[in-house]
Amino acid sequence: MVLEFKPQGIYCPAGDFFIDPWSPVDRALITHGHADHARPGHARYLATLSAAPVMRHRLGDIRLDTVAYGETRRIGGASVSFHPAGHVPGSAQIRVEVAGEVWVVSGDYKTTPDRLCEPFEPVRCHGFVTECTFGLPVFDWAPEAQVAADLNRWWADNAAEGRVSLLGAYALGKAQRVLSLLDPSIGPILTHGAVENTNAILRDQEFALPATIPVTPDMDPRAYPGALVLAPPGALGSAWARRFGPASTGFASGWMRLRGVRRRRAADRGFVISDHADWAGLNSAIAETGAENIYVTHGYTDIFARWLNDQGYRAQIVPTEFTGESLDEAETT
Repeated sequence: MVLEFKPQGIYCPAGDFFIDPWSPVDRALITHGHADHARPGHARYLATLSAAPVMRHRLGDIRLDTVAYGETRRIGGASVSFHPAGHVPGSAQIRVEVAGEVWVVSGDYKTTPDRLCEPFEPVRCHGFVTECTFGLPVFDWAPEAQVAADLNRWWADNAAEGRVSLLGAYALGKAQRVLSLLDPSIGPILTHGAVENTNAILRDQEFALPATIPVTPDMDPRAYPGALVLAPPGALGSAWARRFGPASTGFASGWMRLRGVRRRRAADRGFVISDHADWAGLNSAIAETGAENIYVTHGYTDIFARWLNDQGYRAQIVPTEFTGESLDEAETT
């Protein structure tokens, strides 16, 4: 096998490296900077040029080498290249070829383009390791223009009524994608420190983001009437959020497609925005690989693997410590 599934993570014997390992290893190839994929403790890291700044920010002084998208590296008996995953800036699928057989580890991915990150690139292979965070037919994403219109209308209505708009989104990727959808003419955009730290890194890489105002301890939040405040989900409902006075609360997540989740979060609005593929995206990505052997990780693995087998693929479930998208994460993702 080109890749094996070991207790430490996904392993390539020919190259003696792991992909997104969850236990410390000598050499780790990393698909992107989210905490469930880029973990501390590895001796050597390899990632894309775009993913490197966030990884250094989160992991500190690591021994990190970088590659450009599409660049081929020879590691032992394996040829390796990184290809855009469309998930967050710098995210990659990792293609591994050994003796003419090709496997691809997708990491997390999204097949529809957005205004922020590099678009997903299908990669032909024999074996494909795929997530299925949103692997049910109910998960279907609306066009981005429609989501932007809904988001800005909610913000404008709140501002007209004298309320702040508090919106929860992951600090890396989701928050910046939300920013790319906002109309700054509506009012000021305030950001939690975890979001602003990531903003600064991506701005240094020349990703286009609107102007934001970091929330500081000495700030008077009421001096920004009608503002939209962007924060990690874990910050909403906290003392930090209550500083802003009368507010409407929203969440940006693919899970907002499920009414039960919206009710449990007690949010005024849920915006269906995800950095992961929806049902149609998962199926189209798998079809475009041409792979017959599909290895299904985090998400609705039982249901999705059974569906793929019914469609004529050879699909099996691979347990991992990847977590996908969760509303309960604070700063870590």
